Amino acid sequence: MGIEQRFHSLEDFLASTMSHVDGVLDDGWGLDFPVKGTEIEATVLFADISGFSTRTIDMSPAATLVYVQNFFAWITGEALHHRPGIVDKYIGDEVMVVFSEAFGSKDSFTDAVQAAAAMSRHDALAYCPHIGIASGRVIVGYAGTALRYNVSVFGAPVALAARCAAVKPPESEEPPMISSTITIPESEWAGRALDEMLPPPTRTASDGSKYIDFQPFELQDARAVKMKGLGDVEVREIYNAGMHCPSLSAENRALDGLRVLFENNRYWPRWEKPQPSAGEWVMCSRYLSRATGTAMMAPPAELGAAMGMTSYTAHAWYSAGSA
Repeated sequence: MGIEQRFHSLEDFLASTMSHVDGVLDDGWGLDFPVKGTEIEATVLFADISGFSTRTIDMSPAATLVYVQNFFAWITGEALHHRPGIVDKYIGDEVMVVFSEAFGSKDSFTDAVQAAAAMSRHDALAYCPHIGIASGRVIVGYAGTALRYNVSVFGAPVALAARCAAVKPPESEEPPMISSTITIPESEWAGRALDEMLPPPTRTASDGSKYIDFQPFELQDARAVKMKGLGDVEVREIYNAGMHCPSLSAENRALDGLRVLFENNRYWPRWEKPQPSAGEWVMCSRYLSRATGTAMMAPPAELGAAMGMTSYTAHAWYSAGSA
C-alpha cells in the first residue's frame, strides 16, 4: 500500500504508550466520565474539497458517498505515502491528519507541508483542496462516554489548522489563478526557503542531461487574516499555479462508479436507478467564470488548446476565489 508508519491509528498509539492522564471525574450531575490521554508535540493538517456543496448538489446521496470516499482514499494515500502520519478523522468532506515525532516523524512540520504539497501536486481529479497546517502541544485522548467513544487529538493547533484551511485568497479585481492553497501560521514558516521545503522536480532530457522543471508552488507574503475565535492571525500561503485537467471529472467518476456497482449487483437503489455520467468531458464554468467571464464546457483536448495548455497538465487556470 505504500503506507509506512509506526502506528496505524490513534487507538493503536494510545494503547501502546504511557498515558499522562488517566482518571475518572464527576460531571456534577452524578455521571462519571473518564479522562485518559497522552500529551505530544504534533503538526495537524486539515484538507477539504473546494466547492464541495456546489459540486455535489445534484448528486444522489449514494453518488455523493462514492465521491467523498474516492477523495478520502486518494488524499489519505498522498498524505501517508512514505510518511508516518495518522488520520484522526474524516468529517463531511474534510480529513484531519496528524504528524508527530511520537509517530515516527523526524520533523513533523516538514512532513505535513510535504504531504500537503503531494495532495496538491498529484490532484489528478481536480479536487482543488484547501489545506491548513498548524503545530504545537496536543493530547491524544478518548472522547465520549461508555455509550460511544473514539480517540482524537485535542489542543489549540487543531482549531488553528482548521481555520487555516478555511482561509481564502485576498479579494482583488483579478483573483489569483491557482489550483489549491496551503495556509500556515507565519510564526511556523519562520523564514524557511520554499525550494528547500518543496524542491522543484528534476527531469531527465532526451540527451540524458538533468534539468529543473517548473516550480508550481508560489510562497505569498505574510498577511493578517481574521479567524473565528482567534482574532487576527499572520499567515503564509503557498499557492499551486499548476493543475491537472482531468479527462474524467471527480463528479463523473463518482457517477460511473455507482453505475458499475449497480450493474454488478452491488447497489440496490431505494429510489431511481443510477445513470451513467456524461463521459470524458470537463465542466470548467465554475473555474473560469470569475477569471474570464466565460463559462466553458469542452473535451480536455479542446479545453487545453483553447487555454494554451499541453498534455493533461494545466498551469494557472483555476480561480480559488470562485470556490
